[in-house]
Amino acid sequence: MADSRGVAGARFRERRIGARDGLDLYVRDYGDPLADGVPMLCLAGLTRNSKDFHTLASRVATHRRVICPDYRGRGESPHDPNWRNYRPEAILDDIFQVLTACNAHPVVVCGVSYGGLMAMALGALAPTLLAGVILNDVGPELDPNGSRRIMAYIGRDRPQPDWPSAIAETKRTLPTLALPDDDAWRRFTEATYRLGTDGQLHFDWDVSLAKALSQPENTPDLWPLYRTLQNLPLLVLRGGLSDVLSEQTLARMATEKPDLLQLTIPEVGHVPSFEHPVVERAIDEFLTRVDA
Repeated sequence: MADSRGVAGARFRERRIGARDGLDLYVRDYGDPLADGVPMLCLAGLTRNSKDFHTLASRVATHRRVICPDYRGRGESPHDPNWRNYRPEAILDDIFQVLTACNAHPVVVCGVSYGGLMAMALGALAPTLLAGVILNDVGPELDPNGSRRIMAYIGRDRPQPDWPSAIAETKRTLPTLALPDDDAWRRFTEATYRLGTDGQLHFDWDVSLAKALSQPENTPDLWPLYRTLQNLPLLVLRGGLSDVLSEQTLARMATEKPDLLQLTIPEVGHVPSFEHPVVERAIDEFLTRVDA
């Protein structure tokens, strides 16, 4: 287990945890495992990785442990030679293996987009595991426009010659991401690309994972999964320009769970940044409620 520093010198432990099939999953482990606050499990977006949570994890790890895994085929976790293992069922099993190895139970889950869907699935499979959930720009119904955009983006590598080009491409591709400053865009881009052996920058995920999510099948009804969170503290963040979580879906979520905490950030698309001051305050207040 290595000890590393990220932005601003914040420390985290780097761990390798074996999945059930032997693949080594990379995990960033922040904070004191014996801290009083309920541990946080951070689940990234479909192609994203633990780097996306560094600023958030560094800030909240003063009071709690924060566990940030890289899904298989993303970030520092190795690619799977069988793309069928990128199915959500396998990812959920990996999450269980990580939590078992970390001896973390219960946890408050912070799920971004796809990670939020995993959080709802955890509510159905292991309800006693959850102490609270934060859903970042996702719900039990997905706007088909956003789903099509994401699937068109993730399945083909777009190599870039250098970091300025990669940053420019990220801004062009995600114009409504609305990150707060150039440093944030740089960090986001550095979590999107990695340097290849050919000297070019490539997406930091296995593009074949798109195959696992494009197989013809009936789209499951996710509302029963959402209802498993009925008795938990739940915070939903939504970008006002989101093409994934619609106003109508969020309104229905609030109708079905009247004590739902929600925050819409105007002029922001999919997904709101954890570095936005309003988002930081909402998360801090939510975690205080979970710990109470």
